[in-house]
Amino acid sequence: MVFKRLLGALGVGGPTVDTVLDPAPVRPGGTLTGLVHLTGGKADFEIEHITLELVARVEAEHQGGESEGVLAFDRFTVGGGFRLAEGEQRSVPFSVVLPWETPVTELHGQNLGVVLGVRTELSVAGAKDKGDLDRLNVSPLPAQEAVLEALGGLGFAFRSADLEYGRIGGTGQRLPFYQEIELLPAPQYAQQINEIELTFLANPGGMEVVLEADKRGGFLSPGHDALTRFTVSHDGVEQQDWPAVVDGWMRQLAEHRASYATPAGYGSPMNHGSPAHFGPGEPGHKGQHHDGGRSGPGMGTAVAAGAAGLAAGVVGGMVAGEVVDEVGDFFEGDEEDEG
Repeated sequence: MVFKRLLGALGVGGPTVDTVLDPAPVRPGGTLTGLVHLTGGKADFEIEHITLELVARVEAEHQGGESEGVLAFDRFTVGGGFRLAEGEQRSVPFSVVLPWETPVTELHGQNLGVVLGVRTELSVAGAKDKGDLDRLNVSPLPAQEAVLEALGGLGFAFRSADLEYGRIGGTGQRLPFYQEIELLPAPQYAQQINEIELTFLANPGGMEVVLEADKRGGFLSPGHDALTRFTVSHDGVEQQDWPAVVDGWMRQLAEHRASYATPAGYGSPMNHGSPAHFGPGEPGHKGQHHDGGRSGPGMGTAVAAGAAGLAAGVVGGMVAGEVVDEVGDFFEGDEEDEG
């Protein structure tokens, strides 16, 4: 989805920008390539900077409920320092490396409901304008895909995915938000666990897998969350028996129920650090703070689990269509706000 916009800061007759991302799949830590197409206006202009900004739709939980906003999480200067003549057409190629913690937006072509974008900003004659916004699709790393496939094979089912503002204590998290993938438990764990919340925190050397179980409580003991963290390498993914590895993780998570059986035993290392808020002027800005929760309704997307993994198929075409529509609405609404 590409939006061409007049450089509003310069008024009628200014240059236009159209950024086109290469269709090749991109992964966290991978290289995003494409072209920034510029068309000159009714006069010559000095193009000072061409900047790409990675943005995400992020949720923040607080005492008053939940708010949503657009958060920029990386910026790259990909060109500038030249004169764009009247009516001139010029294309500027770019190649930028995504952060390793960039969220995954799809699995085997199935949209997970997470919204990422690439915004193009032009700096011309001292004026800046966010002139183009494009949807960014990110596929999982081999280790991430292997874990998700193993979960699907074990009988876990995808429920939703979203981006939560905050930090997970005790991890190497670098971005100010994390991706949360909610899974319904496999039948063998359904008596112990309501749902699993999964977070990947990738880095150049490997990946932290953070698992949180929303446990069923007994008559005298309310349910508690238990958080467990595992580390895997990017190397040798094909040699691992992932169903056995992941099943072992789930058994450890379920066995923690005994140690968290009473409120006195609750000791999850979850810690989101300093209060979070959306910056002024960003959509959904409430000036509210995060209370450290990790639950939420998400997009309501459903992907059936089975032999082919979590992306065996979408349950109901209407659900998939709603996800795509919401992604489009997000960009269109953001464009209107900027205009």
